[in-house]
Amino acid sequence: MLLLSGCGRQSLLSNKSPQTHDITLLWWWMLAAAAIVFFGAVALLTMSWLRRGAPGLPFFGERESIPEGIVLLFGIGIPIVVLVALFAVADVYLVGPSAPPDPRSAAMTVEVIGHQWWWEIRYPGTQAVTANEIHIPVGARVNVVATSGDVIHSFWVPQLARKIDMIPGRQNRVLLYASRSGTYRGQCAEFCGFQHAHMGLYVVAEPQASFQSWLANEAAPARNPPKGPVRIGERVFMTSQCASCHQIRGTPAAATVGPDLSHVASRATLAGAEIRNDISHLAAWITHPQAIKPGDRMPDLGLTAANSTAIVSYLESLR
Repeated sequence: MLLLSGCGRQSLLSNKSPQTHDITLLWWWMLAAAAIVFFGAVALLTMSWLRRGAPGLPFFGERESIPEGIVLLFGIGIPIVVLVALFAVADVYLVGPSAPPDPRSAAMTVEVIGHQWWWEIRYPGTQAVTANEIHIPVGARVNVVATSGDVIHSFWVPQLARKIDMIPGRQNRVLLYASRSGTYRGQCAEFCGFQHAHMGLYVVAEPQASFQSWLANEAAPARNPPKGPVRIGERVFMTSQCASCHQIRGTPAAATVGPDLSHVASRATLAGAEIRNDISHLAAWITHPQAIKPGDRMPDLGLTAANSTAIVSYLESLR
């Protein structure tokens, strides 16, 4: 089980660019130019305050042409030069180097579908489907293709990239890049209903070998449960309303209303990252989901204590 105690705060993420050094140097030059203009204006104001009530200017006397020239220089000439230079730098030099990398340069693609109020994550080319938890390899650009299954959502992982809207019937894209291993909190950033504030997710960046191992496990069908309480739990799951909403690959449960539960026990959280994924929270979520997330599409099923315990045993085996 992953620990989400803030390791993401220790990681620094960015989309690297070959021109990073040149852009940094350019920003320093722009800062120097702005400083000259600023301190020049401060010097003029200071001089005006010191000479208040006295005629003329220091060193220049009372010639009227000098103040007029200063006004024309600092009020018209310098602003024109500075604005033209900023336009040229921002719209000519920086457009290419600072543009987002081409999605075609990404090492892999991840599909993210927003639902009220959880996230469905798919890995094209594999059978891997998970919820509320995106795994990516460290040091690789990942092309996220986002859409919505119901209302407008917004995909945002602040430490990784800008936010993008998720609109029904349309696709939007953003590139994620992690330079170090870590776990990073994401959030829906577009009001999408009653539980909008509790629609979170986590991005887990891990070494390539660990990621490949995770992906292979997620792509595999659920394992057949052993005899005993786990087998009883599978039977209760398949014969109750659970199987009418959820899919567990490799079993008769094939519904797509709620999250895919094929490897639910491998996830760190439940209910849109609202609660930890452990036995006590899982039991509470199965028994009374509306007490945890009012308005969620998962209803209180009225399960007996025995059936709830059996289902928890079964789901805990799905790793």
